[in-house]
Amino acid sequence: MATIQTAATRGNDVPALYDRLNWRLLPFLLICYLFAYLDRVNVGFAKLQMQSDLGFSDAAYGVGAGIFFLGYVLFELPSNLMLPRIGARKTFFRILVLWGITSACMLFVRNVQMFYGMRFLLGIFEAGFAPGMIFYLSRWYGPSRMARAIAIVFLAGPIGGIVGGPLSAWLMTSLAGKAGLAGWQWMFLAEGLPCIVLGVLTLFVLSDRPAQASWLSDDEKRLLESELAAVPAGDHSFKAVLRNPKVYLLACAYFCIIASIYAMSFWLPTIVKSQGVDDTIRLGWYAAIPYVGAAFGMYFIGRRSDARRERRYHSSVPAFLAAVLLSLSVLTDGNLVASLVLLTLATTMLWMAYTVFWAIPPEYIKGDAAAGGIALINTIGLSGGFWGPAIIGWAKTATGNLHLGLLIVAGLALCGAVLLVTNRLSKE
Repeated sequence: MATIQTAATRGNDVPALYDRLNWRLLPFLLICYLFAYLDRVNVGFAKLQMQSDLGFSDAAYGVGAGIFFLGYVLFELPSNLMLPRIGARKTFFRILVLWGITSACMLFVRNVQMFYGMRFLLGIFEAGFAPGMIFYLSRWYGPSRMARAIAIVFLAGPIGGIVGGPLSAWLMTSLAGKAGLAGWQWMFLAEGLPCIVLGVLTLFVLSDRPAQASWLSDDEKRLLESELAAVPAGDHSFKAVLRNPKVYLLACAYFCIIASIYAMSFWLPTIVKSQGVDDTIRLGWYAAIPYVGAAFGMYFIGRRSDARRERRYHSSVPAFLAAVLLSLSVLTDGNLVASLVLLTLATTMLWMAYTVFWAIPPEYIKGDAAAGGIALINTIGLSGGFWGPAIIGWAKTATGNLHLGLLIVAGLALCGAVLLVTNRLSKE
């Protein structure tokens, strides 16, 4: 009878414990990642003024937008290999403060060389943040809850698109000329400085692991440890991770998804503008629409994937549908409504594929090796964030329109879907 009572009590305590974790960790991490995403892609709105002010070509802009990811991937692995030793709090503090300062300093850009240099530095300083968060969440959430936790934190991407468009457009138009600064300069300053504050707050809000959480009781710590102890064993050695070919297959699939996502993120304002929308404020609101769909899609797919304990098809099928929708979008010249519908559905599918993808590695790579393993996948894959925007920039410069670039991006999404289907790393 005592055992039955204990099990019943445990059954009641676990949901309450995770409610506490959810409210303590997820909103704060979401806000931090919101500014990370915003500071990566706000250059897409800055382009509307910055390009004419500084005389950048479309090709130069595409390279500058994507060069962020070269700095990111060079320092990604070292940052995450140090994370278990240094701790998440200090790592996130360093990352947030340094990238906040760099993002704000984008207002000093005067030529293409400075543009490339600042974007490269921004990538260096943000390196390790996204995979660091995934590793950090794996310290608190088991496989049955991981996809939902990731979905909530990574809602920052679509929310950044929803909020970022109108906010960036408003800053650029309402503050233009104030104190002798252009609107795009004010935008970089206003969206960069909050990261410094968030960096300081990480030292007070987060705990590196459950055993160090002063806001949990001893019973709650033991209950959480028992939940995490039930996670099946996987690779614990980073050397074993390096030797596993399926990890590289995952990285290639991630490359394709990321290239597609950031191609759309950086070029979406320009695509909408090409449909005849010239007003900056109206363009900002239109560019936010696809991310509303993405936010709902991410939450839905995260819950469904956890409930079914299936990852591969929950990631590959949305990637395939995104490829089809992006291909169809090139047929909508002059039709704003049709273009927005297809772009909204395609963006939703890409973010759904992205969300479930990141529930796969923590189920396979365990222990401190997870920090390096997740970073390895992200390092290889995130280079797609350079090639996606750059491909569209080069294609537009060569052809005078966005069609070829969008078709190439659709092809990348299709390749990602195929690679995910062939990879049996995830549990089924």
